[in-house]
Formats: sequence, C-alpha cells, structure tokens
Amino acid sequence: MKNFIFLLVFITNLVSAQNVDALFSDANTLYKTGKYKNAIETYQKIEESEQTSSELYFNLGNCYYKLNQVAQSIYNYEKALLIDPSNEDAKNNLIIAKQLTLDRIEELPKSLFQKLNINYLQKFHYNTWALIVVILSIIAGILFLFFYFSNNPAKKRFYFITSMVSFILLLTSLIITFKQHDTYIKTKEAIIFAKEVSIKNAPTQDSEEIFTLHEGTKVKVLDTVDNWKKIKLIDGKIGWLLSKDVKILSIF
Repeated sequence: MKNFIFLLVFITNLVSAQNVDALFSDANTLYKTGKYKNAIETYQKIEESEQTSSELYFNLGNCYYKLNQVAQSIYNYEKALLIDPSNEDAKNNLIIAKQLTLDRIEELPKSLFQKLNINYLQKFHYNTWALIVVILSIIAGILFLFFYFSNNPAKKRFYFITSMVSFILLLTSLIITFKQHDTYIKTKEAIIFAKEVSIKNAPTQDSEEIFTLHEGTKVKVLDTVDNWKKIKLIDGKIGWLLSKDVKILSIF
C-alpha cells in the first residue's frame, strides 16, 4: 500500500512538473511574439501552482517592463532575487527598471561590515549557507577520523590541523546561516504601487505630510498599525502610509 501511495505521489509530481514546463514554454512563446498580457496570465498560472522559481519572476518582470508597468516589473525582479540572489540578469534588469522611477534617494554610507555582508555573505541564500555547513561538517568529521586512526605523526598533525580549520569554518558558516535566516525573517521590504503616495508622520489621515513617494520605490516595513504601515527609506527617512499603497516582497 505504501509503495502504491509513493508511486501515485511520484506520478502526480511528474505530471505537474510536465504541465509547468509546458506552461512555461507557452508563456515564453507568447512573450517572444509580443503578447505580453497573455504571457503574464500564463506565468501567473505557474505561480498559482506554487511551482515558482527565480526565472519565473524574472520573466514576469520582463513582461511588465515591456508594458511600462514600473512597480510590477521592479516587484517581480526583486522577487527573482529573493529566490536567487546571484541571478545577474534580474540584477541588471532591475537597475534598468529603477531608472524609470521618479524618486532619487541617496543611500546612507555603509560600514565595512555592512559592505562585507552585502557584497559577499548575502550573495548566497541562507539555504546555500546551510548546505555549506553540512558539507563542512562531513569534511571535518572525515578529517578527524583520519587523525584518530592515523599512526604516522606527520599525517596525524596534518589531519588534526585541517580538521580544526574545517571545524572553525563550520562554526563560522553556521553563524552566518542563522544570521542570514534571522535577517530574512525579520526584514520586510515592499514596493510602492501607488502612482504617488503621501507619507505621513503618524498613522492617521489628518496627520502632517512629511514627504511623497512614487511607484516603484523600495521601502523597508518597520511596523503595521490597522491599515497603515510604518516605512523606512535607504536614506533613513521614516513615515507612515496606507497599506494598500505598497506590496510586501515575499515568495510565499
């Protein structure tokens, strides 16, 4: 009975994957022939099946860019990078799409650690770091066994040193994994979808307007109160806007 259930699940997944591949191919064909709205509808069917990927959101971003929908194109390029931070095509197209936005916000200077984190550590998803931890744990374990069973003093010294180095790298990678996961969970970013939105100094309609933002601008969400969200810009400015004017970046 268990074998039958396993076979049934396997066949179902195989058929589902084939359907997704067919939809992806159809959507790509629609995109190449300039039928961008139809391509979007087809890509969204894949998204509804939860068979998402960095390539899916990258292609969606391209479709919206062709339709001059700035917020949607930026939103999907950002989602592509959430899944795969190393997607160079999504990075390049995101830079091009951001040139269509009206807001020009100067980023606050970053510390050496922040630059290291962004330029190197965040190049990999926390799942990739977790895989590195597993690999290093296996290597450290094997080297320690070689050290334990070796009778040659020179080899024993070599295996001990290399196993300790592997163990230190393992601990470092483990810390990075937890840090990246914690950052991913706690950091909520969003894209402005309103053509123009008034940013208030408090979560009320009659509060003072402190500045305005336009579609496509990326913000960090700090808090939510009723139908208001507290946001922060890369230049440090903080304010409140209506939740309906932004869309949270999430791959779930």
